[in-house]
Amino acid sequence: MTTKLDNSALEQTFINARTVNKFTQQDVSDELIAQLYDLMKWAPTSMNCQSGHFVFVKSEEAKQRLKPTLMEGNQEKTMAAPVTVIVATDTEFFNHLPEQFPAVPNAKDMFASNAEFSATTAQRNSSMQGAYLIMAARMLGLDCGPMSGFDNNAIDSEFFPEGRYKSNFLINLGYGDSSGNYPRGPRLTLEQVTRII
Repeated sequence: MTTKLDNSALEQTFINARTVNKFTQQDVSDELIAQLYDLMKWAPTSMNCQSGHFVFVKSEEAKQRLKPTLMEGNQEKTMAAPVTVIVATDTEFFNHLPEQFPAVPNAKDMFASNAEFSATTAQRNSSMQGAYLIMAARMLGLDCGPMSGFDNNAIDSEFFPEGRYKSNFLINLGYGDSSGNYPRGPRLTLEQVTRII
């Protein structure tokens, strides 16, 4: 039986949470990163495919490898963030399915023999897992700055030269400095974007 979260949890995760563009220099430990993954991994993916692949860029050397792949407007804030996560897609996710989804014995072959179906499934579910990572990070007290604005081919060449993984989007992680916040943008209304039928 599940219980409702209290308002403070909802505020921390959704209502008061926002995209952060400036972070303090407080460290994000490797132990916290492990805790973050161990929390977000329980969120659902189709057929338990778990097509996300995550590179946590922390070291100065790795940041310098990342920097030239970023649009100029994203370079300074990303270099200053304690961690940048490359959320990528595992194009061979189906190789894990015999263990991850034994309920359908031919699941691996379903994807391995259909490139379009496999690519669509991989991209959709890695995107979902990236969103779960944001929610989990907020639950653990971290702030996030998800973004596009980079050269996918350059990142893939630099970080995934074997070709199996393809970059999807980036998330800067750390503890937010509110002095870098823009005014919060409005959200579309229920009436604008939903139908109950």
